[in-house]
This record gives sequence, structure tokens and C-alpha cells, in this order.
Amino acid sequence: MLQHVLESALRQTMNRLVRPVLNPAVPVPLQRRIVRQAYRSSTPPRGAKFENITIGGVPATRTTFGNDPRGAVLYLHGGGYIIGSSSTHRGITGHLAKTTGCAIVTPDYRLAPEFPFPAALDDAEACWNGLLEAGLKPDQIAVAGDSAGGGLSVALAMRLRDKRLQLPASLTAFSPWIDLTQEQLYAPEIEPVLQASWTSKAARLYAGKEPLTNPLISPIFGDLSGLPPLLIQVGSQEILLNDAERLAEAASRNDVETRLEVYNSLWHVFQVHSGQLDRATAALETAGEHIKRHLAD
Repeated sequence: MLQHVLESALRQTMNRLVRPVLNPAVPVPLQRRIVRQAYRSSTPPRGAKFENITIGGVPATRTTFGNDPRGAVLYLHGGGYIIGSSSTHRGITGHLAKTTGCAIVTPDYRLAPEFPFPAALDDAEACWNGLLEAGLKPDQIAVAGDSAGGGLSVALAMRLRDKRLQLPASLTAFSPWIDLTQEQLYAPEIEPVLQASWTSKAARLYAGKEPLTNPLISPIFGDLSGLPPLLIQVGSQEILLNDAERLAEAASRNDVETRLEVYNSLWHVFQVHSGQLDRATAALETAGEHIKRHLAD
């Protein structure tokens, strides 16, 4: 009963405080400031440790929980490629560090419109290479991300594959944004977080002069064969539900080991409420098991 009340309260909070900010009429710098404050309600577990680092020449935050982390997760934050940072996502990365036992490395990749495609992808690849230069093997690194970061995670794996390089141990995508054309957006009765007009503007700002159908911008238009095991989590109350389902279908069709989890009555990247909302906590525990299962010793 208490969880039901909490779920309702969190949904209203997202709808009243976050959704109005994610509006194309609000200047991007103001969106960044307000969202940074809003994400303070997403709290990491007690005992999580955060360290500012530079990896592959890119500023990042290294998150750990406990001693002697096993392996690493390269975590790519969401925010439509125009907002968000490693600081806004400390709630998710803190809980992911706890559930995986890994060091979570979250780069502050360059954002649009100042730095359009392929800046974010280049920075993600630089961080990947930085982890390898630090002594980790590819099968000791997982890649994960939410929303735009979920799509970026898939795009990074595609780029590495196309370069005939070794791939990460697994991929995890929370509410992934994988079709920036928005031609097949879902239309839920309730959407507490995202507005299609905002994501449409973010897509244009990120893509710049590139077509939105570029597979490294919208991975659903690319070849997904040969990618690592993939876990996708999505809420039923979000416009990106179709993106998640289409990604799962396309990956499975290309013989990628794929698992799709749809959480009824939850919203975009509900995992930010881990530690508060039981279903969000359980979702990150599931993600942690997926990551641990595929990491090499």
C-alpha cells in the first residue's frame, strides 16, 4: 500500500516538476540547471563513493560501493544528448555499483548543441579505450546507459564491431532512445516525463547536419548482428516503449541474446528512484545480475 502511494506521488512529481522543463521553449542552459536540481531527489545508497577522474581524455565520475570492485561498467547518461551529466545520475550509478560490485565510470561526454554528433560517440569510444589502457580487458567491461545513453551504448558497440575490435561483455539499456526520427513513437495514455516536441528538438540539435537515419545516431536503422548480450528495461508509460520493443525485436532477429522487460505503469528511466521505489530497486538488481553474469573473472 505504501509503495502504491509512493509510486503515485513520484509520478505526479515527474509530471509537475520535470516534464514542464523538458519543453523546446525552455532554453537548454536553463534546462540543464533545473534538471540538475531535480535529480537531487535521486539518491545513491549510503556507502557509495564518487571520484572525479579523467579517462581517455574525457572528464568522468568513478563510482564504487565497497572494496575491490570487479570489472567496470561504462555508463552513458541520458538527457537527449543535450542535458544531464555524471552528477545528475549518481543515484543510478550508485545503486548499479552496489548491485554489480563493479566500478561504474560515467563520462561527461560533450553535449549538443555546442557539440553535435559524433562528439558524444567519440567521447564514449575514448573512454572505452581509456579503460583498456588502464589494464582492463574488453570482457571485463560492460556498457550501460539510459535514454539517449541507452542508444549511445548500442551505437558504441556497433562502431567497435565495425572496426573489428573486441566488444564489451554485455549491454544494458534503460528506456533506450534508438530512433531519433520519432516516426514510431508510442502514445501512452499517461506520459509523466517526456514530450515528443522536446525529444524532436533534441534530435535535431544532436544530429546537426547528419540524417537522423544514420545508424550511429538511430541504431534501429543499423545492423545489430554480433552485438553482446542485451538487457532492455522500459516503462509502459513512456513514448519510448516502441523504441525498446523494436530494439529487442531487431536484436533478436539478428541472433543477439536479448531480454526485454516492460514495467507496467512506470515511466521513463524509473530506475532513478532506486532505493525509494521497490520496483525500481528490483530493476537495478536485475540489471546488476545481467552484468555480473556476463563479466569475465
